Amino acid sequence: MKNLNFVSGLFLMAIALIFGVVSFKYKIGEFSRAGPGLFPLLVSSLVFLIGVATMVRSRFIEPVPINFNIRNIALVLLAICGFTVLSQYINMIVGIVFLVFCSSFAGTSSYSVIRNLKISAGLIAIALAFQHLLGLNLPLY
Repeated sequence: MKNLNFVSGLFLMAIALIFGVVSFKYKIGEFSRAGPGLFPLLVSSLVFLIGVATMVRSRFIEPVPINFNIRNIALVLLAICGFTVLSQYINMIVGIVFLVFCSSFAGTSSYSVIRNLKISAGLIAIALAFQHLLGLNLPLY
């Protein structure tokens, strides 16, 4: 199992199964009157199908070797933890900007402040839409 694509498919399927099984603890309901378990079940089903497609695709493309870069893993974890802390104690806009700028250090392409600002602006726009259109209680400002 030295193929990153195959292992990625397995990982996606495992995560989807965990969330899919947990969703059965809640009432599923019907499409006309959805229960709290329907949305997680549908999303986990779609993620499971993506995992299956990834595994099947891995058989037809050239294998990609697996290598773990501890620095990148640490940067992404720092970005997520920083987003959480900043969103809790300052506001979510600062958290989003930190998340984008910190996690982009883990990327393989060149670092671009302009690209990070565009991504941050897009994510902030989505958060604002969730707040105003869906009525979610997000601490944006």
